[in-house]
Amino acid sequence: MGDFLLIPAIISIWISVFISILMMIGAQRFIIRQSKKELVIPSISEKAPKVTVMVPAHNEELVIQMTVEHILRMNYPHDKLQVIVIADNCTDNTAKKLYDLKKHPDYQSRDFMIMERKGTGGKSGALNDALSHATGEWICIYDADAAPERNALLFLVDKALEDPETYGAVFGRNKARNRAQNFLSKCINLELVTAQRIYHTGMWELFKLGTIPGTNFIIKTELIREIGGWDEDAITEDTAISFDILSRGQLIALAPQAEAYQQEPEDLRVYMKQRERWAKGNYSVVMDHILELFKPSSSWRVKVQVLYYGTSYFWFLLAILVSDVLFVINVVYQVLFLFGMDVVMPFQFSSDVYVFLMIAWALMYYLYVLQINLALATDYGQSNTRNFVLACISYFTYAQLFLIISLKAFISILLDKVFKRKSKWYKTERFG
Repeated sequence: MGDFLLIPAIISIWISVFISILMMIGAQRFIIRQSKKELVIPSISEKAPKVTVMVPAHNEELVIQMTVEHILRMNYPHDKLQVIVIADNCTDNTAKKLYDLKKHPDYQSRDFMIMERKGTGGKSGALNDALSHATGEWICIYDADAAPERNALLFLVDKALEDPETYGAVFGRNKARNRAQNFLSKCINLELVTAQRIYHTGMWELFKLGTIPGTNFIIKTELIREIGGWDEDAITEDTAISFDILSRGQLIALAPQAEAYQQEPEDLRVYMKQRERWAKGNYSVVMDHILELFKPSSSWRVKVQVLYYGTSYFWFLLAILVSDVLFVINVVYQVLFLFGMDVVMPFQFSSDVYVFLMIAWALMYYLYVLQINLALATDYGQSNTRNFVLACISYFTYAQLFLIISLKAFISILLDKVFKRKSKWYKTERFG
């Protein structure tokens, strides 16, 4: 019985290990190609398309002024840039801060619109309302806590112009601007750097496959209107719209030099709420698109994306849980036996099975640390002894939160289905 339960879990973990190695190979190829290119700031003033930057802001008085100033100061032709900031159902001084900023002599002549909105739909609803006022050929989205680097939009647009017929959207990289604040923010930084410099680059290099993040990306205005705007029922509107883009045969391209800084949670309670919403959104997207795997007419990239999310949040999660639970139960029984209690092991495993399990776990840990340090080596100033030690520790602490978050999210979405309740959109709390 024990072997019957554990062997599928071991096979699943080995498949996960193989996928991790594949992503690192893709990322390494991408990094080598990029290192051979000279970094040149794009010069596209004459052919620059008009871009509408939209910033949804719900009670963001702590961060909104700095964000909008970063956007208005970006290195992009002023006559080709429209900025729309949506003060969405605000009960604080967000709108006042924006109007004060608009009075500044440097910004009075700019195409800078402030929308005070009372409506439903959360972030998606705010973006849909602003979409009707957009005059740009491309829409650029920044969250209210974002601080785009000066040339971020130039890099996004330059990538889009490489193949404007094929690229429906282009996304950049996001960094944690408060990464040194505490243990949690340091671990989030490691996760963010690894996801964006290993998995994003690996998926793009191997499959020309990208996913829109919540901020620091552009999308064709015509395309988003064709889709029907942002899905106001989606828990993670960015993942949902990524599938809509891919299903239309368009690509979501990576512009690695387009970087923006964002504020990450420093409080465990805020972090858990944010990540549970993300996990619920990803579960929902997989459930909505699972049948695409069996449709011959579906895009192969959509199928790869469904498989990636499905294996990460369903299959591999279950395999790790099964192996961990069986291992812990047996350890507890062994401890009881050492104290002289007459107990019988509930699960008996052959020695070969245990050997393969321990090798799989050891490989997972090795690849986890290797991925992080490979990613850190490509990000200036982050490859150091402190982060190496943190990577080794975070596997046994921070990384295990993924299991708790995923389980809570799965139970929550099941209860939503059973009781026909609508998921509440959670906005990450900000701090000064």
